Amino acid sequence: MPAPFPVASLRDFYAFEQHVKTCRAHRGLDMVPQWYQVPVFYFSNPFCIIGDNDPVHAPHGSAALDYELELACVVGQRARDLPADDSALDCLAGFTIMNDWSARDLQRAEMAVGLGPSKSKDFATSLGPRLVPFAELRDCYRDGRLHLDMTATVNGKIYSRGNAGSMYWTWPQLLAHASRDTELQPGDVLGSGTVGTGCILELTPEAVGGWLKPGDIVELTIERLGMLKNPVTIGPET
Repeated sequence: MPAPFPVASLRDFYAFEQHVKTCRAHRGLDMVPQWYQVPVFYFSNPFCIIGDNDPVHAPHGSAALDYELELACVVGQRARDLPADDSALDCLAGFTIMNDWSARDLQRAEMAVGLGPSKSKDFATSLGPRLVPFAELRDCYRDGRLHLDMTATVNGKIYSRGNAGSMYWTWPQLLAHASRDTELQPGDVLGSGTVGTGCILELTPEAVGGWLKPGDIVELTIERLGMLKNPVTIGPET
């Protein structure tokens, strides 16, 4: 089924310190000080959005398909140069679950160039199963963060467990940065980035039995937002 709202653009941030630090450590790298200075993001493909129960096809040339457990906000009204305080959330239509599917073997080659991910990401992003207004989540909101439990399972086995409240950067900070010198539009999606432990890359394929394979069922669950489920199918979509 399609995503529960039309998507105008897709920005994916990198807001969880545990995920960033662990993945860099796997490569023998320390944290860069600039990560603590600006909430960086990359643009992904709004035309490759899929919804709950839609199949995921690994892209051509990849044998290292991965999921990413994320929370996303969706813009509901135009906004520009937002302040980095709670009033920034007034522009939102709500929050949803996001799976930023990744082809890790393709990504390694792309990131070695230093520009950022492209074909390793733009083949599929899952959103859903529903859009929950911020007003319904306000009781879970503290210090700029939504304190919601997050889990990911593969074939019913829990791989990832975290909490959205562990974000280093806050939602007002992400919205302020995304809207600086530009106008956010209804349907713009801002992903949080991967929660700590929220992907096979971070856990390592050796620890969980390998990358995703055809026939696997990936289920992402976030408290109060529901469960986003996608089956992995054979080969790339044609």
